[in-house]
Amino acid sequence: MPDRTQILQALSRVIDPDKGADVVSLGMVQGLVIKDGEVGFSLEVSPQDGAAKEPLRMACIDALRALPGVTRVAVVLTAHHDAPVRGAPKTPAKPGANDHDHHHGHNHTHAPKPAVKQAKAGEKQTIPGIKAIIAVASGKGGVGKSTTAVNLALALSGLGRKVGLLDADIYGPSIPRMLGLKGKPSTTDGHKLLPMQNYGVKCMSIGFLVDEDTPMIWRGPMVMSALTQMLNDVAWGELDVLVVDMPPGTGDAQLTLVQRVPLAGAIIVSTPQEIALIDARRGLKMFETTHVPILGVIENMSYFVSPESGEKHYIFGQGGARATAEKYGCDFLGEVPLHQAIRETSDAGTPIVISAPASAEAAIYRGIAELVAHKLDAARNAPGRTAPRIVIE
Repeated sequence: MPDRTQILQALSRVIDPDKGADVVSLGMVQGLVIKDGEVGFSLEVSPQDGAAKEPLRMACIDALRALPGVTRVAVVLTAHHDAPVRGAPKTPAKPGANDHDHHHGHNHTHAPKPAVKQAKAGEKQTIPGIKAIIAVASGKGGVGKSTTAVNLALALSGLGRKVGLLDADIYGPSIPRMLGLKGKPSTTDGHKLLPMQNYGVKCMSIGFLVDEDTPMIWRGPMVMSALTQMLNDVAWGELDVLVVDMPPGTGDAQLTLVQRVPLAGAIIVSTPQEIALIDARRGLKMFETTHVPILGVIENMSYFVSPESGEKHYIFGQGGARATAEKYGCDFLGEVPLHQAIRETSDAGTPIVISAPASAEAAIYRGIAELVAHKLDAARNAPGRTAPRIVIE
């Protein structure tokens, strides 16, 4: 199995044609990790280069795959204004040079207050074979967003839809455990990954590529590049809907998706208490500002049903998410109770929609899935509807 020295020697034979030197001496190889025959690192490029360096990334992958003992190579393109690549030309940016959003892994950090505007319609990069992409988001963590995304995806699959699930929570990937998936994704051509699959749902997550306990200490540009590649460098095949489990908040990951992907809509998940709803409203406003349709709001951990009396107890308050949906003029999709079985089945990798399909809780998720499916069908059949493209200046 090759060691670090052998890996760097192989990479030193990969020449950046623009600079006439190899990627190692240029300082482009960052965060090199080698474990059990798997090699991963980020290739840091100048912000103005972007997608033009994609062939260089592929050359690095090909160079390492040729080494005996290397079973898999993961390379992401990143760029960071505070750490320019050594040897990069120091030419000033031309006016308007950053009025685009199609480059891999770069970040427009020069604008202290980015303004979002709607540009020409229909110019976002679609993913071949995927009819609709929806984001399941929350303003803060701990509200059960991933549990909701998994059960929603499985319920949509139960309706006869071809469904994929992308775990976009780079810092806290939990979808592999919830779907009972282990191992590494394979590839047919050495370039595109094949998604893992369970219960009829295709899945991709950064959790397949790193150990469960490994912290993801990545800068914003690295997160953006990884998300872009998990969308575009995965052989998703034909899907009716791709459900994206978003990380909490309104940061780089969310902005990357609304910039680069024609989202059919977003679902906001919140618990009833005001402290969670404050952040949920921020999420609503972010999608509203970026012209992403809000499919609706789900109130998770809405109430607890006493097993003795059957009485509902509203532990975290009552009706907060419904009131928020009404205030913002979007649909309220339903209330999901605080139930031990939902937590236990998620931890066990057997979500309740699969393990207890006749339960009242599974029926709630199926009802939400039916509403979402109806909305997607209506939007797809609406005449003259084209998703907007968001440009950050």
